[in-house]
Amino acid sequence: MVCSNSFRSDDDEQNAVGLVHWEMRVSNSLIMTTADKHRIPAGGALAVDREPYAKSITAAINAHPLIEVSYEEITSLPDDGQWIVATGPLTSGALAEAIQGETGAEALAFFDAIAPILYADSIDMTRAWMQSRYDKGDTEDERTAYLNCPMTKIQYEAFIDALLSADKTEFKPGEKAGYFDGCLPIEVMAERGRETLRFGPMKPVGLTNAHEPDNKPYAVVQLRRDNALGTLFNIVGFQTKMKYGAQKDVLRMIPGLEAAEFARLGGIHRNSFINSPTLLNAQMQLISKPNIRFAGQITGVEGYVESAAMGMVAGRMAAAEILGRELPPPGPDTGCGALITHITGGAVAKTFQPMNVNFGLFPPIDTVKGGRKRRKERYKAYTDRAKESFADWLAM
Repeated sequence: MVCSNSFRSDDDEQNAVGLVHWEMRVSNSLIMTTADKHRIPAGGALAVDREPYAKSITAAINAHPLIEVSYEEITSLPDDGQWIVATGPLTSGALAEAIQGETGAEALAFFDAIAPILYADSIDMTRAWMQSRYDKGDTEDERTAYLNCPMTKIQYEAFIDALLSADKTEFKPGEKAGYFDGCLPIEVMAERGRETLRFGPMKPVGLTNAHEPDNKPYAVVQLRRDNALGTLFNIVGFQTKMKYGAQKDVLRMIPGLEAAEFARLGGIHRNSFINSPTLLNAQMQLISKPNIRFAGQITGVEGYVESAAMGMVAGRMAAAEILGRELPPPGPDTGCGALITHITGGAVAKTFQPMNVNFGLFPPIDTVKGGRKRRKERYKAYTDRAKESFADWLAM
């Protein structure tokens, strides 16, 4: 896990990614089983202690009696056997060329940014306080899972000025700045308008400054625990392409982070993905070479959860084929099925870009007498329908 240790919302009744959590759990997903063992407080989100989580996944794979691990590089698409290409966002040059040679289409590319991580003991807790937005969570640990740094209007304006003028990483010749909208660098958001961050990752709503309860902050920077010990925190939504020196200077303008020490600074890297709507069928097979399936982020889904879910479904469909039967994809009214439908034909190929799961990908829920259902009722109807449909798919 690179960008974040969060699997995002764990609410399986009101949130599409929480629904995918549910679908993966009932499928006995290794990813979700291990995440639950290593979860740390994060309000209504599922976040993990990233190092033991990753080590546990690796250990489970290495210990499995039916898995043989090889570190040999794959540079071509095999002609026989069942294969799943799940190379993530950084497919090697040789394999990328092989994919391009087979499909006749260039892989698309976008740039992904990561947020800084800092040491907890370098944060000034006389300025910051612990609280989840709207006190969300079932336990005290969950309700105080986030660390908050308040800003006045003057501090916010100075921060935006510094952000806009900071030195940034330059793109290489021939590269252009194509970003995934769900992972924009903070300076790119600031360039879209001075108030953009205050209505995004720095929104001050649902929080009360423990040090000055009667003084409402103009903006708030949130940090989320990054490990079980609580010694590391990452700055939520603060992906950046600022150069390292500039990052330190700008981020130390945040109240409470004046003496911040960084375990990892933010950065930017190139991600590649195929134009799946033109290349894959509903079985996630390469149309021109059906013994090859694609899964994960290379298919154009965005997010750890979505990527892992696509791998889980592709694996089940490949296993079914090996056993001599065909397993259809989950219905489009499920979280996993909505993603598959999107990447295998639901999206417009010409404008295809990475997509997180969201209720906009689902077939609409019927309206009721008197107009549209209220949002909570509508989302609950989506997830109720999805759970029934997914359970039917698992029973096939």
